[in-house]
Amino acid sequence: MRKAWAALALLPFLCPAQTPVPAAAPESPIESLTVYTDHPHLFLRPSRLKLLRRERDRKSIRWEQFDLLIRGGATMLEPGFAAALYYRVSDDKVQGHKAIEWALKSTNSDADVRQAALVFDWCQELMTPPELTALAGRLERALSAKPASTVENERSRLLAGIALVGHSPKASDAALSDFFNRAWKQRLANLRAGNASIPLDQSFAFYEILHAVRDNLNGDLRDQDAHYFKAFTIGHLLANYPAAFPAAESEFRIPAKMGTGEPDLRTAALARTAELAMVAFDANAPESQVLQGWLMNDRFLMRGTFGIPYEFLWANPYQPGLSYYHVPLVFHDEVFGRLYVRSNWEDSAQWLGFVDGQLQLFDDGKITMLNPDITREPLDLDEAVVFFGKSTHRFLTPAKEVVDVFIVGLEPKRLYKVEIDAEEMREERTDPGGILYLKGLRGSTGIRFE
Repeated sequence: MRKAWAALALLPFLCPAQTPVPAAAPESPIESLTVYTDHPHLFLRPSRLKLLRRERDRKSIRWEQFDLLIRGGATMLEPGFAAALYYRVSDDKVQGHKAIEWALKSTNSDADVRQAALVFDWCQELMTPPELTALAGRLERALSAKPASTVENERSRLLAGIALVGHSPKASDAALSDFFNRAWKQRLANLRAGNASIPLDQSFAFYEILHAVRDNLNGDLRDQDAHYFKAFTIGHLLANYPAAFPAAESEFRIPAKMGTGEPDLRTAALARTAELAMVAFDANAPESQVLQGWLMNDRFLMRGTFGIPYEFLWANPYQPGLSYYHVPLVFHDEVFGRLYVRSNWEDSAQWLGFVDGQLQLFDDGKITMLNPDITREPLDLDEAVVFFGKSTHRFLTPAKEVVDVFIVGLEPKRLYKVEIDAEEMREERTDPGGILYLKGLRGSTGIRFE
């Protein structure tokens, strides 16, 4: 691994570890599964298309890079998506026909179904009747395949169903019904059961779902689990390892992942795209403004053949942002058992994360897998101290004025009796990850629990 990859609570919503149990949500945010909008249905609503064309006219850095690659004949890694987007913004019919030609030859993989749906939706007026029939048929055949229980598959099927509105009513209705009555219903049940069922590496696919549903069905799926999605944005930000990874075309923030090894830059690009899509979805939310401050640093602007179409489509450089230095360095979600802690906001910071049941430490450019069941010295990350409590039930906090304490390696969702110096014994319950959180203890304080 390359060597270079080596707290102020500004707003109440950003304060760590204050996670209420989510209230009951309304049964459905969608009043009707009928789509009344005209093409383009997907992502390029009038306001977004106006912004992109303004970026073209102003020759923004994102447009110039996208234009350079397309006109230079670069091999785009998602050719249908890239060519169709370029056509829709520039009215370059040559690129539109390239997108159609690609879509008619595409496969039925989730990624290709998604691209074919975008081409079908964005290039309508360029297609001949036989091309329309042929591409609609490809999307119908993809929808007839057995669905997989991944966010990417659910996203691709939903986009295909919306793209086919007005062309293949039976296939379109079936796809929308399947998404809401099967896929989303199952995922929502998992969320309400306390299972964080949208993995980090699938967050962009999920935000494409959110945009497609809101743009066409006037509903916000986040309303059905407000707690989870309120924390989703800041959790996504804190889930990045501190150090930037230098690639050939730009630097990347690397999202936490299972295991060690070289970063997957495609996953990193989609993680940044997810964050851009989060801001685009709810630009006025305080957490989005913080995320915007994180994103609008040109050293992380994606310039490559995979990332630049996404960068151009979703970024809004005119959106004001807040400094992420104001975000607390501790993120604890006691409903879903998630924990991310940074020592500071510099690239050289230490970072600890509980990722899909795996405890990781990032320090000096290296990822170390930690076994929370094995007792070891506590980790003092400045804003919080992490103790390992599987076999040791007595601890002494560091000599600080005040410190947040997390004890890991305990039994999930268990009630423990906790005694803190100069305080009465009380009961505290661990979260689903087996983490016990003790807020704001004085330094040099003894902790005992059983």
